[in-house]
Amino acid sequence: MSIAENKRAYFDYSILETYEAGIELLGFEVKAIKSGRMNLGGSFVVLRGGEAWLLNADIPPYQPLNTPEDYDSKRTRKLLLKKSELEGLIGRTKEKGLTLIPLKAYTKNHRIKLEIGLARSKKAPDKRESIKKREALREIRRNVG
Repeated sequence: MSIAENKRAYFDYSILETYEAGIELLGFEVKAIKSGRMNLGGSFVVLRGGEAWLLNADIPPYQPLNTPEDYDSKRTRKLLLKKSELEGLIGRTKEKGLTLIPLKAYTKNHRIKLEIGLARSKKAPDKRESIKKREALREIRRNVG
């Protein structure tokens, strides 16, 4: 079941590969995410020291009054990936123009997973083409249905 989606990522980037990663979270963050309070807009993934880290993902507190005072909702969170996947990603992200973007968060076997994508940034003409395709599909649905 999908919890949060980064819809902007599909517009700004062309996704080449996707990976599934676990996230290291605090208990009250898990409750907040399961209640649908996660925002992936503007977040990204970096590889440092042989580990993957999720930056700028906003998880507001589940119960603001019961949250520790020093809690930062946009703190850096560690992503849990297999060593072989990490090594492959480290090699691929060194290529020019490739980056890691979180695409969506979802639950799987009562655990919260994050789908990250190896992406290449789209140029303005590519974005205009995406808009044209979307408008054409919308027009076809309107005429058929």
